[in-house]
Amino acid sequence: MDAVTGVSGSGPAYVFHLIETLASAGVAQGLPADLAMQLAKATVSGAGALAMQAEEEPAQLRVNVTSPNGTTQAGLEVLMDKTTGLAPLITRTVTAATDRSKELARG
Repeated sequence: MDAVTGVSGSGPAYVFHLIETLASAGVAQGLPADLAMQLAKATVSGAGALAMQAEEEPAQLRVNVTSPNGTTQAGLEVLMDKTTGLAPLITRTVTAATDRSKELARG
């Protein structure tokens, strides 16, 4: 149950923070703040809806929208770095939330 808390119970906050940071990165690249936020929300919403509806796994959906040597691939190379990318960060995030859930259960 602690792992469920770490993934799903705390997960919405992680997604909301992703929206915040995606919008902030857009502003840093010159987008107006309102537009950047609108784009970030629509992107997360659309990708989530597609992930729920599609028969393909998310990994295949990612491949489907990534053009070789294109802009998405350039961004994914950063996100998928085995040391500094999103996977190790999310693993540490979920571990921290799971560990805290265990601590709270012990009282």
